[in-house]
Amino acid sequence: MGNYENILYETDDDQIATITLNRPDQMNAISPDLERELHEALDEANADDSVRVIIITGNGRAFSAGYDLGREREGIDTRSEALKQWMPTDMNHTDHVMHLMELDKPIIAAVNGWALGGGFWYTLACDITIASEQAAFGQPEVRMVSNTSFLFPALVGWKVAARYALTGDHFGPEEAVRIGAINEVVPHDQLMTRAREMAMRLVMVPSDSVRLNKKLTTLGFHAMGLRNALQTGGLISILAHASTDAKEVADLYEVQRNEGLTAFLRMRDNKFIPEPGGPRSR
Repeated sequence: MGNYENILYETDDDQIATITLNRPDQMNAISPDLERELHEALDEANADDSVRVIIITGNGRAFSAGYDLGREREGIDTRSEALKQWMPTDMNHTDHVMHLMELDKPIIAAVNGWALGGGFWYTLACDITIASEQAAFGQPEVRMVSNTSFLFPALVGWKVAARYALTGDHFGPEEAVRIGAINEVVPHDQLMTRAREMAMRLVMVPSDSVRLNKKLTTLGFHAMGLRNALQTGGLISILAHASTDAKEVADLYEVQRNEGLTAFLRMRDNKFIPEPGGPRSR
């Protein structure tokens, strides 16, 4: 078993592996180390013959608040530097999403709280997504020149995706079910119980059948051009990260440098309150 610092990894006698994102003080923000460990753990579970199903969840009040904004601007002062830093990272997004979809074993996302930005994208890439009634979804990073993932419109449709991807608005779990972004919503204290119940139903199906039918879906999306669309999204993401000289973006990063991340988020998001869904809708 791998030696992990940013996630928890456990297996049990029910043939279920559970991966818990474990940076609760940072709302499980996706750092390079956390992302690397997550994919190593997925490979470990996929190679383990005693594991039939994988559950991913988060520790604390978030599944994941997305990519770590506290690290995002370190050492970047020019557009050229931004392009150099973000080109490999953003192009890897395609591989990270497809890694989950191309894994032999089914993955259940148990969304315990906030799922924002890249954290939201990971829930979309899981085969089945079950959310707590306390979950909230969104891509608020678009409010500072950033991009959505094509996986979002691929799953929920153009019009619905545009409603949320163009505004960065939050939405709650009931809306996520309605638009097809998740499968179901359950009381918060029943989340892991329900995720395990679903996992046990998958365990009862012959593993070859599960693997073939998951592969059918993934190959079908490939045939429809999903990988190419995600790669195009990676290129657009590079351009977005390099667009730091727009006044709105420059002002935001100036606030982050001088006053910290909380002030940055307040400046970016407070004018959108109340949000359409989630805790900030009240």
